[in-house]
Amino acid sequence: MTAHAQTSDPDKIESADGGIGISIGRILKLLARPELSKWRPIMVLAILLTLAAAVLEVAFPLLLGYAINKLVANDAGIIAGFGPALMWLSIALGVRFLGAGLPQLRDWLFSPVSQDAQRLACVDAFGHAQSLSLGFHQTRRAGALNRVIERGASAIDYLIRFLAFNIGPTMVRLVLASIALAFAYDPWLALVAVVTIILYAWSTIVITEWRVRQRRRMNEADTRFRGVAVDILNNFETVKSFAAETRETGRFNDAMRNYNVHYVDAIRSMYVLNGAQAFVMNAGLLAALLISAWNVSQGRMLVGDLTGVMTMFFSLYAPLNILGWAWREIKQGAVDLEKLYGLLGMKPEVADKQDAKVLKDVRGDVVFESVSFTHDARAVGVKDVSFDLKAGKKIAFVGTSGAGKSTLLKLLFRFYDVLGGRVLIDGKDVRDVTQESLRQSLGLVPQDVVLFNETIKSNLGYAKPDASMDELRDAARRAQLLDFIESLPEGWETRVGERGLKLSGGEKQRVGIARVILADPAILVLDEATSALDSATEAAVQDALDEASKGRTTLMVAHRLSTVQNADEIVVLKAGQVIERGTHDALLAADGEYADMWARQAKRDALTVAAAE
Repeated sequence: MTAHAQTSDPDKIESADGGIGISIGRILKLLARPELSKWRPIMVLAILLTLAAAVLEVAFPLLLGYAINKLVANDAGIIAGFGPALMWLSIALGVRFLGAGLPQLRDWLFSPVSQDAQRLACVDAFGHAQSLSLGFHQTRRAGALNRVIERGASAIDYLIRFLAFNIGPTMVRLVLASIALAFAYDPWLALVAVVTIILYAWSTIVITEWRVRQRRRMNEADTRFRGVAVDILNNFETVKSFAAETRETGRFNDAMRNYNVHYVDAIRSMYVLNGAQAFVMNAGLLAALLISAWNVSQGRMLVGDLTGVMTMFFSLYAPLNILGWAWREIKQGAVDLEKLYGLLGMKPEVADKQDAKVLKDVRGDVVFESVSFTHDARAVGVKDVSFDLKAGKKIAFVGTSGAGKSTLLKLLFRFYDVLGGRVLIDGKDVRDVTQESLRQSLGLVPQDVVLFNETIKSNLGYAKPDASMDELRDAARRAQLLDFIESLPEGWETRVGERGLKLSGGEKQRVGIARVILADPAILVLDEATSALDSATEAAVQDALDEASKGRTTLMVAHRLSTVQNADEIVVLKAGQVIERGTHDALLAADGEYADMWARQAKRDALTVAAAE
C-alpha cells in the first residue's frame, strides 16, 4: 500500500475553473468577509463615485455642444452671446474635471480596501500551505508556491480595478451615452455607438486571444534561449575541455534565431490589433460624423451638437484603448486567482481528527507496534517494525541508505501517517492527538540544521520565543556554543546568512542542539546529526548531543556506528525490515550484519588515519 501526497508542484496547481464569472464571485465573497466590514462605507462610496464619474463623462459633451451653440447661434450676436457661452463652457470644463477627478478620489479611497483584501487572501493561502503535509513541501519547486500566492493576490487587485472600475463603468457610460445620443441628437447615433463598441470589443478579444498564443510561444522560446545561454556559460569548463566552443555558439545562435522568429510574430500581432482597433474606431466616428453633418445640413442639429457628438465618441473610445491589454490581464488574473483558490482547496494528507486531544505531561515512552509505511517515491519503506522504548532510554537505528531509518522518525513526528500498525507516545496513538502538541513534545536535530536569515539570538530562540537571555546563554553553554557567540564582533546580534551559510557545519549543528535544549522536549530525535561533519568537529558536537540527551528519551539515526555504542538498544534495518537488534556488545558477539558494518567502518577509519599520517 502506498501513501499519496498532495500535488507535488505548486506551479502545476490546477484551478477548478479559470472563468471570469467564477473569479468575480470569489472577489465578491472575499469583500463580504467580516474582516473587511470596516471598509463597507468606502466600498459603497467607491461605487457611487464610479457611477457619478460615468454620468459626468457623458454630461460633458452635451454641455460643451450647448456652450458652442450659445456662442454661434445667439440672436444678439457673437459678442453678446460670449457671456452665456463662457458660463456654459466653464460648467462643461468643471464637469469634465470632476469626471476625471472622481475616479482618482475613488482609487485613493479604495487602495487600503484592495490591500486588505489581498492581505487576507495571502494570509489564508500562506497559512493553508503551512498546514499541508510534508509530502507537499518536500517535492515543491523553490519559489513556486510563493509565486502562486503572489500572482493570486495581484489578480485580486487587477480584477477589482479592471472589472469594477474600468470595464464596468465603460458599460455604464455606453448605456448613458446611447440614451443621451438618442434623445439629445439622433437615435441612429446611439446605434452607431453601440455597434462600434461591440465590434471594437469583439475584434479586440478575438485578436488578443490569437496574440496570447503568439506571446506564449515567444515566452517559451525566450525561456529556452535564456536557458541555453546560462547552461553554456555555467559549463564553460566542459565546453573548453571538449573544444566545443563553435558547436555551443551554433546552439546559442539556433536558440536565439528561434526566439527572434516568435518575437517578430508577437510584435506583428500587436500591429494587427492596433490597426483593427483604429479601423473600427475611425469607421464608427466617420459614420457618426456623416449622420451628424446630414442633420446639420437639414437643420435638425447645430454646429455645437456636432462637436458634442465627436466629444461623446472620443469619451467612449478613451477607456477602450487599453481593452486588449486589460482583457489579457483579466483572463490571466482569473487563472491566477483560481490557482490561489486551488491551493486553498487542497487537503492535507495528515490532518488532526475533530476530537484530537492535546498531548500533555509527556513522560517519553515510545512504542512502535508492527508499523508499516511506503512512500510514493519508493518501492520500499518500512514493514512490520516494532520496539518499546521506555522514558529516558536511548535507541539507535542503523543500516544502509534507504533502509527506512529516517522514515521511522518522520512517522514519530507524524509527518506521514502509518499504513499499518500504530505509533504510541505514553500509550496514546499519535493520530489521536493534535500535531502541534505532539511536535512540541519532540525535539529534532537533523543532519543539516537550516537556519533563518536572522541573528544567532533569533535562531537559537526560535524554539522558545519568550526565553530570557539567561536561558539563551545556558542553552548555548550546554551546546558548547557560548564562547563562540561571545567571540563574535556583534555577538548575539550576528546575522547567520541565507540558510545559515555564514556558519560552519559544526556551528550550525550546535545552534540546532542549543535550540533543542532550550525547547526542553521530553523526547529527543537525532537524524544523523553528525554524519556531515569532520572527525574533530564531530567529537565536539557529540559532546553537545550527549549533554542534550541527558534525562530524555532519545531516538537516533546514525551512519557512524561509533556514535551509537552507548545506546540501550540498536536496531539494524535492511530494506525496511528489522534484521537484528540488541546492545552494541551483543550485536558484535552475534557476528551478523551489524558486526560486518562495524568491521568495515573500523577498516575505513584505520585507512584514513594511515593516510593522514
